[in-house]
Amino acid sequence: TALTGLGAPAGTRILGPLIKSQMLYQLSYRHIYALCYLQLYYYTSRCKNCQYTFLKILRRNSPRRALPSCQIQHSAYNNILVKDKTVKGTGNMETLGSLRRTNYCGEVSLSMAGQEMTVCGSIARARDKGGIIFADLRDTTGILQLVFDEDTPKDVFAKAESLKSEYVVICRGKLRERAAKTDKIATGDVELYVSELRILSEAQTTPFELRDEINVNDDLRLRYRYLDLRRPSMHEPIVLRSKIMQIIRNYFCENHFTEIETPTLIKSTPEGARDYLVPSRVQPGHFYALPQSPQLYKQILMLSGFDRYFQLAHCYRDEDLRADRQPEFTQVDEEMSFVSEDDIMTLNEGLIKRLWKEMLNVDVETPFYRMPWDEAMGRFGSDKPDTRFGLEIQDVTEVFKGTEFKPFAAVLAAGGTIRAINAKGLADKLSRKNIDKLGEVAKTYGAKGLAYSRLTAEGTSSSFEKFLTDAEKAALYAALNAETGDVLLLVSDTDWVKACTALGQVRLDIARKHGLIDPDKFNFLWVVDFPLFEYSEQEGRWMAMHHPFTLPKAEDLDKVESDPGACHAVAYDIVLNGVEMGGGSMRINDPALQDRMFHALGFTEEKARESFGFLMDAYKFGAPPHGGMAYGLDRMVMLMLKKDSIRDVIAFPKVQNAGEPMSGAPDVVDEQQLKDLSIALTLKD
Repeated sequence: TALTGLGAPAGTRILGPLIKSQMLYQLSYRHIYALCYLQLYYYTSRCKNCQYTFLKILRRNSPRRALPSCQIQHSAYNNILVKDKTVKGTGNMETLGSLRRTNYCGEVSLSMAGQEMTVCGSIARARDKGGIIFADLRDTTGILQLVFDEDTPKDVFAKAESLKSEYVVICRGKLRERAAKTDKIATGDVELYVSELRILSEAQTTPFELRDEINVNDDLRLRYRYLDLRRPSMHEPIVLRSKIMQIIRNYFCENHFTEIETPTLIKSTPEGARDYLVPSRVQPGHFYALPQSPQLYKQILMLSGFDRYFQLAHCYRDEDLRADRQPEFTQVDEEMSFVSEDDIMTLNEGLIKRLWKEMLNVDVETPFYRMPWDEAMGRFGSDKPDTRFGLEIQDVTEVFKGTEFKPFAAVLAAGGTIRAINAKGLADKLSRKNIDKLGEVAKTYGAKGLAYSRLTAEGTSSSFEKFLTDAEKAALYAALNAETGDVLLLVSDTDWVKACTALGQVRLDIARKHGLIDPDKFNFLWVVDFPLFEYSEQEGRWMAMHHPFTLPKAEDLDKVESDPGACHAVAYDIVLNGVEMGGGSMRINDPALQDRMFHALGFTEEKARESFGFLMDAYKFGAPPHGGMAYGLDRMVMLMLKKDSIRDVIAFPKVQNAGEPMSGAPDVVDEQQLKDLSIALTLKD
């Protein structure tokens, strides 16, 4: 009926509905085919005002005239659903119509050649070779090459000529073997010969190229994070992170854990890092805190009869950022009742074994070595030792007993220690200038200086050997197995932990700069038997090294108040390649012992009850022995995928000032919002 006025025979049928108003129609390609069959002439015209594109329908041989302006009222069709109609835009944008995805780009293979399929995604690159057009279609699984040539339907080829990077399309065609194969993409053996193409969305030129082999300013990448995440090297870690989370959930569920969500608006408690605070509107002057961890709630869950709990918890800490730390992060949190620390470590070794096998096809040997904290600090100068290389710290205090070298003698007289490492075979790489830089590293971590001896074929250069006796030099060389080509580095201090920490950082600096670390190794270990307390010079009191609910070792129970520095905890950290991946402890379930811990930490009874009263009350009604641990999921994924920063495995990370460049958070709020919260700002201009 719509075409009868244009001269079409009465009763003519077409494939789809038309919208008619003063001879102007908004049509799809299917409708155009119908018009051609009726021998009607058509051309497109774009409205100068509204940028709609229309088809002018004429009899054949009628004169072609441009439309000066839109001749229909848009409201006549804006809310009408028309099958396969062209959509608002430049005239090339369309709807999905009847097309629906049948395959993902990265999941097709040569064995599927000859199959008809529909794929969709964004154009990564388009290349017009004159008579043949190639386009790389990218979706979340990978890239598939599209092909258009002289045998492609003319309307499809015309649209293919307009394709540009980041255009969003859906297309149907036949998968075929590529004549020129490539191993640069997973689908390099095949291509899709396109028979139908729909341009769903056009795209402006991006502010940087969306490919991996580029060097782009980080600020620009983060401002356009949604574009950066389209690059395969940024997209893949987010997808793999999701798969890791699925494996974790499956593993815990198979081991009788219950996933339980704990609150994110909680009470602020002392200890730990600085809280993020949230003001309460309904209770003016009162504040919630965002959780640094679900620690108190997961212990309460054990007292609530939930035998095994886990969750992937969002946590928040208001602290300075660094490469492996963010103000908000995801924690793989777990807690178990009626277990020992051995049970917890064994179960978590099983989790690591499954993750590395399913994600990386790496067989991890278990059980992991369990290294006491004292050993980790003494051998590696760190409570998260990297054991992929040597350069271990050695205690040479006995060598210098009775020495007349004044700096060493003064330290020993004060009950101190002398520690050393032998940078074996590195004399040709560690020049005097390089050693001076290592001295600055040692000073950064508390050492007063770095003594050295550089043994070369031309002779020995040393900062201290001229003050030693021949017997002392011989004893030192023997203790360190020193040979020509070695460099000996020594630190003395009254605090053995400080001396070892400084040398530990020197050790890492040498290894990183001189290629001593095998990047393909995954060296796991447990660090156990941590100190229960550490003394804070700033606070002037003993602080819990982990948290106030950590169980002391049985042999140290009598020392909790009398000698806190000598107490050790039933605590354990899992370490991978020098990074603490997670940690936990057994918890106190005896109310009397918990009271003693609070007393040792300087809590008055009133302060303890004010901060932890609900937990203390819960203990009175029976508490099973329990313990647990938590992993930083972001850090775990970073280590698995060998990324340099956790920002690379978080979809929308924060930067150094805790801001989020894409959205502009944090931002100011209006006066009414502050008034509703009873908050007045006192910032100075």
